[in-house]
Amino acid sequence: MRIIGVDPGTIFTGYGIIDFEKNELKHVAAGVIKIPTTKEMAPRLELIYSELNKLIKQFKPDEFALETAFYGKNVQSALKIGYARGVSMLVAAHNGISSKEYSPREVKKAVVGNGASTKEQVQFMIKKLLAIRKTKMKFDESDALAVAICHAFKLNSFSKRSRNWKEFIEENPGRVIGE
Repeated sequence: MRIIGVDPGTIFTGYGIIDFEKNELKHVAAGVIKIPTTKEMAPRLELIYSELNKLIKQFKPDEFALETAFYGKNVQSALKIGYARGVSMLVAAHNGISSKEYSPREVKKAVVGNGASTKEQVQFMIKKLLAIRKTKMKFDESDALAVAICHAFKLNSFSKRSRNWKEFIEENPGRVIGE
């Protein structure tokens, strides 16, 4: 199954594409859509839509996942991120792909094991989980890959639940570290 994860923003929108088969993760592509900081929002949103649409046409993902907005003290920033999220969901819908949203805390917990982890910790785990040797990676890119991985883990946990640890280890040998 191919999953595209999106970290939406109106200046930088990160994307990450992974394959998830037989409990194994494989890095396919990742990057950042840099949006010019024009004063008008409509051209920015159009660029997000067209670039994500190109990525969907090129990589043909089966699943689409994105991060929900983090609501800080700045309401205007939250609204702008909401626009980017809406456009992202729209491009998925126009391509016949259902979208799923995950909170930043949920993504961090799925990837690092701690919902309060830092962006550096998330990026470190992304590089380990996907065997990425690239030294320079933007946080928007690693965050988008984290969203895709979170979605993969969530789908996998819903599809098959182990009754005990022994059964889990037998069913997921690739997810058990060392002996």
